Amino acid sequence: MEPWATADQVWAGGLIFARTASILMLIPGVGEAYVPPRIRLSLALVLTLALWPVVAGTLPAVPSTVGGMAGWVIREAVVGLMIGLLLRMFMAALSTAGEIVSLQTTLSFAQTANPLQAQPGTTIAAFLTLLGVTLLFATNTHHLFIAGIVGSYQLMAPAKPLMLNDFAAVAVRTMGEAFLLGVQLSAPVLVFALIFNLASGLVARVMPQFQIFFAAAPLSVILGLSVFALSLGVLGTVFIDRYRRLAEYFVAGGSGG
Repeated sequence: MEPWATADQVWAGGLIFARTASILMLIPGVGEAYVPPRIRLSLALVLTLALWPVVAGTLPAVPSTVGGMAGWVIREAVVGLMIGLLLRMFMAALSTAGEIVSLQTTLSFAQTANPLQAQPGTTIAAFLTLLGVTLLFATNTHHLFIAGIVGSYQLMAPAKPLMLNDFAAVAVRTMGEAFLLGVQLSAPVLVFALIFNLASGLVARVMPQFQIFFAAAPLSVILGLSVFALSLGVLGTVFIDRYRRLAEYFVAGGSGG
């Protein structure tokens, strides 16, 4: 390797690759199960070569023992998994919104394969998660992922201790905010379902002989999906704005709230 790169350069590239590959394994879009591993590894290698001149100065020197080298590699892989997990967790907002909309429109039994969760889910939830990934690339938010890798060397520098307690607190807060955002995104359908169910109940009490279920069930689906379709533009805008804030947190090295 010496004619091509020194031992220090190979060591620095290996550490950057460990963190970058771990992040790419979990981030939305690139880290999905349907993306071939060779594509992810090739992208991680390209990013490693591009980021090496930028972050090489923050990396430690080559340890004198094999155990020390393994410890640093594992540490960088853990840091990458932590960052990728936070970016992945926030996508739960769309899944939550889709599940709530499905429940309110009586379509929760309409199950389909969700490629982003590798398990069956409601059709609306699968649609929203795919919409979220599409918006990430359509709005160039994936560029913030690359900038966030650079910013992570300020937020979680190799020379600093591993901030497991801080990560746990941020993970809990991120998951809570994702669930809250999911409820907020489904608020138009929730309000419609509340008003529609109240109206259906009043009609059933005023006209007991009227078969309200046969009239309310199709109306609930049609009107609920109509309200969902009308609010889809605002839903996507609000989600991508909140997601960009999370990505910019790593870009700024944790200086932003």
